[in-house]
Amino acid sequence: MTYSSSATLKPLAGASGASSVSMELTYRKIAWRLIPFLVFLFVLAWIDRVNVGFAKLQMLQDLQFSEAIYGLGAGIFFIGYFLFEVPSNLLLERIGARKTLARITILWGLASMAMAYVTTPLSFYVLRFMLGVFEAGFFPGVVLYLTYWFPAERRARVNGLFMTSFAIAGAVGGPIAGLIMSSMEGVGHLANWQWLFILEGIPSLIAGVFVLMYLPEKPANAKWLSEAEKNAVTQALVAENTAAGKHLSFKDACANYRVWICAAVYFCVVSGNATIAFWTPSIIKEIGIKGNLQIGLISAIPFIAGTLAMIWNGIHSDKTGERRMHCAIATLIASAGLIMTGLTLGNATAALCALTLAAIGILAAFPVFWSLPAAFLAGTAAAGGIALINSIGNLAGFVAPYLIGSLKTSTGSLSSGLYFVAALEFAASFLVVLFFKKSR
Repeated sequence: MTYSSSATLKPLAGASGASSVSMELTYRKIAWRLIPFLVFLFVLAWIDRVNVGFAKLQMLQDLQFSEAIYGLGAGIFFIGYFLFEVPSNLLLERIGARKTLARITILWGLASMAMAYVTTPLSFYVLRFMLGVFEAGFFPGVVLYLTYWFPAERRARVNGLFMTSFAIAGAVGGPIAGLIMSSMEGVGHLANWQWLFILEGIPSLIAGVFVLMYLPEKPANAKWLSEAEKNAVTQALVAENTAAGKHLSFKDACANYRVWICAAVYFCVVSGNATIAFWTPSIIKEIGIKGNLQIGLISAIPFIAGTLAMIWNGIHSDKTGERRMHCAIATLIASAGLIMTGLTLGNATAALCALTLAAIGILAAFPVFWSLPAAFLAGTAAAGGIALINSIGNLAGFVAPYLIGSLKTSTGSLSSGLYFVAALEFAASFLVVLFFKKSR
């Protein structure tokens, strides 16, 4: 976690004996303290959210579920997520990040473990819905939490570092899921997919307790910062959040058309992310790869490439100060990759390369996108606005898996669903270029 700036802040009034504070070193210290732990938490959340994609390889046959039932169950998670996300983020601002993130982490772990006992489509739908309710607020909560620590000029790279959790979860979650699925069948009279839910839910329960002990609320509560560093970071953020042009209330956020444009763009971006999250194992199986462990290992490849692209795009965007084209070009690459995946499903090597290209574009868009709303929202407007954008955008997590599942059931192929999602990624590029000004 490196930064190129070497700015310093002069001694503050009331900070007796304090020498000038190196803001570069201070932000680096904060990043090393917070980002790895937040990444670890989101890796757990993401694995518990999408492991149903690996469970599907055996669960559908055991329970006699159709592809459409799976698509609805995978996507209904986002309905619960949508309904409870804004209230969760507004509550976070009131009671603090530690209590909110601990509550979320523990409850999603319990819901994930309960998935092992699904027997009917209704129980599948209910538990996936409840998983969405419990996880609601985690991602926008962390995005909001990071605005308590880092100024806007550093957020693309910081968001990028945090959002590597998407890709890391895909890279490590696939092999772990494949190993569990290939080695736990019949142990304790449970199916391999049941063990997958149980074993991947337990770490979240433990991590939830550590949230209360490890995370400070704001810079003023960080025992590992000096008083001068606390004051310097706090002053910089106060000055930024009170600058002209910032919207401070949730009402202001709802009245700002850019919030709704951001929600539409994010809907398109998330449709691609949900596609690779829930359907990558099936796509890899469809191109001819056999064996759960092999599928798990190969499914890591697109996410590893996406991780590198995500980090690079965030750092380069901060370095140049440019946001719009960094986001638009990424989603355009995603669109091209998804189209190529649909066209090459009959060729394993070409389809895997195309899927990797799609993952690069999809994941690279995330850190830069979240720099767009942070540029004009602060305070309660940021808490509610970020949650509103994320909740509406994540409805694509319901639409995309359900549509792909339905189209696959009716046509027997994944291609038509991939083309639809590719069109949404192209729409994201169009909206960003049309509605957001060039900036440096």
